Amino acid sequence: MRRDLNELKSLGSRTEAPKDYDPSVLEAFSNRHPERDYWVTFTAPEFTTLCPKTGQPDFATLTVRYIPARKLVESKSLKLYLFGFRNHGDFHEDVVNVIYDDLARLLKPKYMEVYGKFAARGGITIDPFVNGGAGARYRALAARRFEGWSGVRG
Repeated sequence: MRRDLNELKSLGSRTEAPKDYDPSVLEAFSNRHPERDYWVTFTAPEFTTLCPKTGQPDFATLTVRYIPARKLVESKSLKLYLFGFRNHGDFHEDVVNVIYDDLARLLKPKYMEVYGKFAARGGITIDPFVNGGAGARYRALAARRFEGWSGVRG
């Protein structure tokens, strides 16, 4: 058994869902292929957060896409982390940036992007996108992806 997996607390155990935003539930394990560039994509089609003013729920499909360096996020811990936003009040733009910051801090990926496709409220959608890369090659990728970003994702 891989020793780095022994450090994972959520996977394989009964875990309570967080009552609010809590980045400490995020866990990572070693990337066994750090020399190779490859995409990891998580899509959460039932992401929910609360409006900080009204307390009304906001629904989104949230996509996290990254090229890992030395660490990968453990998926159960990511699910628990995202679940914590259900009782957390923040604007769409803030939520997407907070998720990016927390994952970037945990993983230190070569490249990462977070996109929130929020359901319309009051006849308007808000679809924030944030990305970034480490090192010249990945900063260039981030610039190309950001410049080419149209808000329409497939």
